[in-house]
Formats: sequence, structure tokens, C-alpha cells
Amino acid sequence: MEATSRPPDGPFGLLAELTYECPLHCPYCSNPLALADYREELTTAQWRRVLAEAAELGVLQLHLSGGEPLRRRDLVEIVHRAAERGLYTNLITSALGLSPRRAEQLRAAGLDHVQISVQADDPALSDRLAGTPSFERKTAAARLVKELGWPLTLNVVLHRHNIDRIDRVLALAEKLAADRVELANTQYYGWAWRNRRELLPSTDQLRRAEAVVRAARERLKGRMEIIYVLPDYHGRYPKPCMGGWGRRQLTVVPNGDVLPCPAAHALPLPRASVHEHSLAWIWERSPLFTRFRGTAWMPEPCRSCDRRELDFGGCRCQAFQLTGDAARTDPVCHLSPDHGIVVEAVRAAEEAVRADEGAVRADDDAVLPRGGVLTPRPHPSRPA
Repeated sequence: MEATSRPPDGPFGLLAELTYECPLHCPYCSNPLALADYREELTTAQWRRVLAEAAELGVLQLHLSGGEPLRRRDLVEIVHRAAERGLYTNLITSALGLSPRRAEQLRAAGLDHVQISVQADDPALSDRLAGTPSFERKTAAARLVKELGWPLTLNVVLHRHNIDRIDRVLALAEKLAADRVELANTQYYGWAWRNRRELLPSTDQLRRAEAVVRAARERLKGRMEIIYVLPDYHGRYPKPCMGGWGRRQLTVVPNGDVLPCPAAHALPLPRASVHEHSLAWIWERSPLFTRFRGTAWMPEPCRSCDRRELDFGGCRCQAFQLTGDAARTDPVCHLSPDHGIVVEAVRAAEEAVRADEGAVRADDDAVLPRGGVLTPRPHPSRPA
């Protein structure tokens, strides 16, 4: 099959990261470390233009995220403008700030769906991982979402400190009448990268979790959709980056930069910004979006691999994070010449998990996982 770099059709989804301000301090946050670079946020008028261009480009789904999108005072206006453009709108939120009044305003503006993050099923553990008391407000907001007739998705980022409670997390989702649950293993960028050694689960933990998910899917079939995203580091082959670099999705971050995926901030590539170009130009012609689109850019072993049109060489951000070269084969692939980096990271995690388990067994009163010291995500300052 001939290597290609042909521009695809228009993107299906737009992730609008409205602000990086957030009330939580999650140690697995994958947002950029240099938060000061994103203080100058797009204005309401600029977001209106972006939404209009997105609709013209063919975008169908708009995911409103951050940080915490509820921190934007113009969120209702943004939702209203998106609905006018015919975009299906999904609010991705910690739910801190989703008051009954704000929820009613968002519903009237045309919001279609709400996705609430949950750190764990246990209030104490959830609050510890979130870095602030939040569990009770999250569950209250989930009930409010259902009362107002929205579809509810619960999103749970999995790691060493909560993956063994996946059965209880699913029980919580069932209790809250969630329509959909996303169980996503941590992606190691930003603060999660700093905390990787303390977050990576063991192979045994993953094996137990997968068995629980299989049983729950069978039991809850037709009642609750369960999405389980396998962790990259324990896979044999890499996942396609966002369905392939610059193929289906784009991300607009608070300062107006446009990215092929949310983790591409750090890649040494020319930036693309809505301050300088239209979304159409960025999607079709910008060096950032065309650099790794298709298969023509691939080195060996990807170039001659039968899977090159399936996984597109894996994640470019992960390749850069682990090797310093975004054009390398994703090291999670067992065929990558750099696969040993991932093998060593998993081995270190196995040792750390065994140490954790030994510490908990030595203390019968232990309620929360011990683990190493997790560095919490700091609060960014509010833009002037």
C-alpha cells in the first residue's frame, strides 16, 4: 500500500478548551505545565467566530472543556451560539459550579450532554485525589443533570490508587443512573508525567479491572454503556493518535492555538493559531496538521508495517515524551526500537505496587492506598 499524506475530509469533533483555570488539583492532569502561557484567553466574540468556522468546516460535535469550562462567565453564550450553528454540545466538567440556576440557563441555551469527572467512589479518596472537597458536590450535580433530562456520562481517570475499586466505581455510576461511563487509564503528559511512577498500575491490577469491566458490561447491557480505554504502556500495539493525526479531531486551547490533539503543546512544531489563520487553513494546510498526517512521514518499522493504516505509528506526543523525537515509532509498540523505555517504566511500577500492597497489609486500619507522594496540579491565576 502506498504511503499517503492526503488531506482528509473535515473534522468530526472540536475540543474547545475554554480555560485552564480549574478548582481541582488532580495529580494526573494532562494539561500543560506552563499555565502562564494561556492566561490571555479567547474572547466571547473570538469563540463565536471559531464556532462558525468549525461548523462550516464540517464539525458536528463540540466538547467544551478546560480546566473547568464553568469558570467562563460566557459559557451560556458559547453554548447558545454553538446550538445555533447546529453543533451537538457536550460539557466536560468537574461539576463544581453547576448550580441549579446555571444548569437551567445551559439547558435553555441548548446544551445537549453533560460529562462529569469522578475521581473515586469513596468520598475521602475522591477528595484526596481531587485535592479539594468535591465528592458530595459532584454526586449532587450528577443527580441534577438527570433531573433536567440530560444524558449523563461519568468520566473516571484510572491509575494505581483507584483501579482496584473499579467495581465500586461502577456501582456508584449505576446508583447515579449514568447513561455512559468512561473508564480511561491515565495519559502521561503534564502533571501526570511528573507523577507517572506513583500512578502507573501493575499488570495484575489491570487484569483484575478488565475482568470486572467484562462482567459489568454483560450485566448492564442496554442500560449503561461502559467505555474502557486500555493503558498505552501495557499494550502490544499503540493506539491511533486521535484516530490518526489531523484526521478526525482538532483542539482549540484557551489562547487560540489549534492542535491535532490536546497533548501536542510541547511538540517542536510551528504553531497554528486562530489569531492568524482560519480553522479551514489550519486544518487543510498548516505545517502542524500536515506534518504527521497519513503515512508518508513514517520511519521503519512503521513504513512497512501492515498496521500502518490502523494505528498510524501511534501517538506523536508520546513518542516525543519518551524519546525526544516526535517522528519515532511510538515506544509502546513492541516492534519499536525504543520499546525498552516502556518495559522499564512498567517494571518500576510493578515494584512500587508491591511495596504499596505490603504497606497496606502491615496496617489493617489503612483505608486509602499509600503510594508515593503525588504532586498536585496547582491553580492557575485567573486572567485579568
